[in-house]
Amino acid sequence: MKQAFRVLQIAFTYIGTVVGAGFATGQEILQFFTQYGKWATITIGLSTILFVWLGTKMMLIAHDTGSRSYEDLNKHLFGHKAGKWITWITLLILIGVNSVMLAGAGSVFVEHLGLNYQTGLIITIVGTYLLLGRGIKAILQMNSIVVPMMLLLSILMITSTIHHPGALRFVTLTTDTHPIKVWLSPLLYSSFNLVLAQAVLVPVGNQIRDRNVLKWGGVLGGIGVGFMLLAAHFAMSAQMPGIMQFEIPMGSIAFQLGWAVQSVYVTLIFMEIFTTFVADIYGMTLQLGQHLQVPPRLITLTIMMLCYSLSQFGFSSLLSILYPIFGTLALVWAGRLVIDRWGSFRTRHKNL
Repeated sequence: MKQAFRVLQIAFTYIGTVVGAGFATGQEILQFFTQYGKWATITIGLSTILFVWLGTKMMLIAHDTGSRSYEDLNKHLFGHKAGKWITWITLLILIGVNSVMLAGAGSVFVEHLGLNYQTGLIITIVGTYLLLGRGIKAILQMNSIVVPMMLLLSILMITSTIHHPGALRFVTLTTDTHPIKVWLSPLLYSSFNLVLAQAVLVPVGNQIRDRNVLKWGGVLGGIGVGFMLLAAHFAMSAQMPGIMQFEIPMGSIAFQLGWAVQSVYVTLIFMEIFTTFVADIYGMTLQLGQHLQVPPRLITLTIMMLCYSLSQFGFSSLLSILYPIFGTLALVWAGRLVIDRWGSFRTRHKNL
């Protein structure tokens, strides 16, 4: 029973790491999958396989090599010098992504609370600064509540969409997009999210002693991500093409399910954005703190002000421009993870 609980805990941590602003609001799924019509169901399946395989492999490599941070993992994958460069590139990606998340928080306040965009940004920044004083434990506790609720809402989305007139549209929608772009999309999406997830999954892999717990936690987490992708795609396909006009498309679907469901979903969207934003800012602060002789609070404020400046471009604009670029860079990292001969590493060290 205890082992099963730990597996679920790792799975929820994995899912919570991937489900950030773009995923929870539906913009990521719309940009990388749903807009490609009937092919999206197959590409989501491919993406799920990659999440199960590479997410689990990442944690097991961290476990076997004793990697304490994503910088240690990058040094293992690319060598000492190249690994340091990859780590700094990852830091830049995290800053860009968290600017998107902060913009997503502002969009929640505009579209669903009727408040000013800047109000959402400032509340998120202030809340993050205050919560960081309690450490990472508070963030993990929040994710253990939010992720199961998101899974339940995904099920609700499916059951409500089944009766929609456009329920079968996910298998009939067509696209004029070139096939190369369609099939490259799941590779970009998975690679990008796995690069970001390493900031959390590597320490988890290092701290959990039982490899079976890590393995099944990774498998279950990857499947959970795939299920939520498919549920959101199914619901949004029924609303195509009108759904593409919304900054927060999943919020508009929740609105059709009644005030109570909408309120819960919008709250969950903000909580997912908030917890992921806090965790990433915390991780970046620790990373920079290893190289800069500056008080952590000053590093945190500097990072958040940089994210605030970038968030002025807007949520969907940042998502459509930055994510494909970062995804392309992440393909190199994911490709190295795929070909890494970690099995031979284990064999060598067992024989020592």
